[in-house]
Amino acid sequence: MLIINDVTFRMGARVLLDKASASINTGSRVGFVARNGTGKTTLFKIIRGELGTETGSVMVGKGLRIGSVAQEAPGGPESLLDVVLAADVERDTLLRESETATDPDRISEIHTRLMDIGSHAAPARAAAILNGLGFDAETQARPCSSFSGGWRMRVALAAVLFTEPDLLLLDEPTNYLDLEGTLWLMDYLARYPHTVLVISHDRDLLNQSVDQILHLDQAKLTLYKGGYDSFERQRLEQQTLQLKMQRKQADERKHLQAFVDRFKAKASKAKQAQSRMKRLEKMKTITPLIDLDVLPFNFPSPERPLAPPIITMENASVGYGDTTILSKLSLVIADDDRIGLLGSNGNGKSTFAKLIGGRLQAMSGMVRSSSKMKVAYFAQHQLDELDLNGTPISHVRPLMPNASEASVRARCAQMGFSGSKAETLISSISGGEKARLLMGLATFSGPHLLILDEPTNHLDIDSRAALVEAINDYEGAVILISHDRFLLEACADRLWLVGKGTVTPFEDDLDAYRKLVLEGEPSAASTEKAKAKARDAATAQDAPPKRPHPSIIRKKLEVLDARIAKFNELVVKIDGFLADPEIFRRDKGKAAQLSAQRAELTRALDTAEDEWLILSADLEAASAA
Repeated sequence: MLIINDVTFRMGARVLLDKASASINTGSRVGFVARNGTGKTTLFKIIRGELGTETGSVMVGKGLRIGSVAQEAPGGPESLLDVVLAADVERDTLLRESETATDPDRISEIHTRLMDIGSHAAPARAAAILNGLGFDAETQARPCSSFSGGWRMRVALAAVLFTEPDLLLLDEPTNYLDLEGTLWLMDYLARYPHTVLVISHDRDLLNQSVDQILHLDQAKLTLYKGGYDSFERQRLEQQTLQLKMQRKQADERKHLQAFVDRFKAKASKAKQAQSRMKRLEKMKTITPLIDLDVLPFNFPSPERPLAPPIITMENASVGYGDTTILSKLSLVIADDDRIGLLGSNGNGKSTFAKLIGGRLQAMSGMVRSSSKMKVAYFAQHQLDELDLNGTPISHVRPLMPNASEASVRARCAQMGFSGSKAETLISSISGGEKARLLMGLATFSGPHLLILDEPTNHLDIDSRAALVEAINDYEGAVILISHDRFLLEACADRLWLVGKGTVTPFEDDLDAYRKLVLEGEPSAASTEKAKAKARDAATAQDAPPKRPHPSIIRKKLEVLDARIAKFNELVVKIDGFLADPEIFRRDKGKAAQLSAQRAELTRALDTAEDEWLILSADLEAASAA
């Protein structure tokens, strides 16, 4: 059990915890939420004993093992598997001692203890954790020092998960993970056998992996049952109730004060007036639960939309030097597409984003886009490109060389940096504020295509919701790379899978993709075996194979309906441009390009319509059966 009892902690003049209390039962899985900078990480340090408190105490069960991710990523010559195995200090110590021990009784004790802690199964368990976090068998054997900082932080996470501490403290564990690693971690935490306290702004993780929410607000701690959606609903109900109680109390105060003011000078009513005055003094003020307003994001839409599609690829390939990363790319991006890229880190998502963003040229094949297309590109590594000695206003001013000081400040305010905040040093602002500034700078000129590579890493839950609104209000095309499933589901209309050296449309939803990630793709041999078994069963029963369930067919038809509507919309737009005879005189190349794109879309439309007819017939047959 973890008991936080009346803890007060100050950082300078700021009170982060004010007689805060909470009790977390053994085996609970708890999500810890609060606005950035309010004291979540500080409380973790207090629990670990790294910081003292002004008042109160933190009590954990006797002998309870507390585990958290090391602040410094491992980086030695040892293999990833050896680094993770060494995290179990007891096992590692016993194994070393077993190599030198000579006393028979001690040797027996060592091997008995190794059996008790499951030492023989440890390598397989460590390998499974590393595999879930994105390291296959080959990479697990490589030295830790050969990986980048982000990948080594995954190894640090794997190490603490492997030790299975009694109290697992995780601070934003998905920040270094891709969607696939995040899905695996969510499933792992949901089955974790001990107590978990996880700081996270990932709404999906907080709904799927925890059974309680610990909320830090106004320096107080409150524990709620259920996941994040349940917490949000309960908090809204509390806000509504307390606003009503506040109004009721205000009315009562007014009534009591009116009696006092009227009768305090009358001898016959003096005692009653005095009694009411005491009631007023003892009446505890009800403070309503009101969340601070979240600053919105603002992505200017393009002033002059381009003719669709804005990007066309035909059998294109891309890579670095002589190394091809992706090939056989034949894809079309419309002017208002919302595309989420799926696929493990290292499969080429960022490479593909650089290709469509014009930062990499195709090695072969064809990639067509308008020379007038403006692209905004945001990636986490760009945070390091900001001038730490500069300010938001010093970054915006060069983009508005002829504008007045008032106009520059107004634009800073639109990005979320109003008043004195516009003159704060970049070195002094938070990671979320840096991300907000970078997105504002990237989208400054109203791009036609917005590429966001992990935009939520430094944003809290409310800021992520504001980002969703901004993306959905933006009228250009969007390419999203994110481990945040909530963001993908709220913003992406289409999903593309980056894997096996290419990019292909993923026709199912994120629930199906989660199942694919957790269960893995079946091998060719197992797939063929399953098909053979099905054929044998069908022959033995002298019956035709089963048709898909009508609900599955309807779902596929819905996807096809949306695709056909999109293709028809694009064809109509192109026809509108081609209907202008001047285009053939002004720009024959552009006219030819549009004609080719129309032919390509028509072929895709015919294929989709043929598939729709087949599925419709299947649905009729399945419904009649």
